Parts: sequence; structure tokens; C-alpha cells
Amino acid sequence: MDGRVKTLHPKVHGGLLAKRSDPGHLRAMREHGITPIDLVAVNLYPFRETVARPDVTDEQAIEHIDIGGPSMLRSAAKNHTDVIVLVDPDDYAPVLAELQGGAVVAPERRRAPRAQGLRAHRGVRCSHHRPT
Repeated sequence: MDGRVKTLHPKVHGGLLAKRSDPGHLRAMREHGITPIDLVAVNLYPFRETVARPDVTDEQAIEHIDIGGPSMLRSAAKNHTDVIVLVDPDDYAPVLAELQGGAVVAPERRRAPRAQGLRAHRGVRCSHHRPT
């Protein structure tokens, strides 16, 4: 499917959405072989840049509509108390340094509101692009 279905899987989203403090969630993870995912770093497809090119084809525009990335961001942001959400490569080094230093990344540094805003903004942009 040319990379169209990579991250849309119950084990990925289960690993992102499972509440670590909920015994029922932990039991379901064990029963279904789901591993918790503690950090999500997503670089979304450059949709705006792609459709701004004067020579872009409808097919190129369509292939730059990201499905899995925003889905993972939404799942991770919904569970931001257990999952660190990164959407900006400039955030990688500071968060990595915190983690390597043994620090627990504070909730305000987990980036969930930023991820939700970015996802919503890109969704609006995709809906405004109309193939010719």
C-alpha cells in the first residue's frame, strides 16, 4: 500500500492510550501483547509546502495528507500524563537531556496542547485544499 498503513494499529494506539495507573488497562495490555509507548516524536508530512508549489499534482497533494502521524499525536496527547508528545525537532535535544539526566519530564513540557493545536491546524489546511 505504498506506506499508507504504517501506524494505524491497535497495538500502537493501545500502547499510546493505555493509562498506566489503571489496572484494567494494564491487564488488557498484557492480554493483547501491547507494549506501552512512553514517547511519540512525529514529523508530519509537509502538506502546506507541497500544495503551495505551482506544479503540484492532485496525486502529490493527496499523498501528503498525513493519516498516521496526526492519529498518533491525538492518541498520545489524550494520554499526555503518561506519554511525552514531541512535534518539533527543536524539542528533541532538551527532552532527551532531561530523560538522560534521570528527570521525569514535567506535564507542561510534554507538549500535548502544542501537538493538538498543530494537528488541528494541519487538518484545517488539508480541508481547504481542493484538487483542480
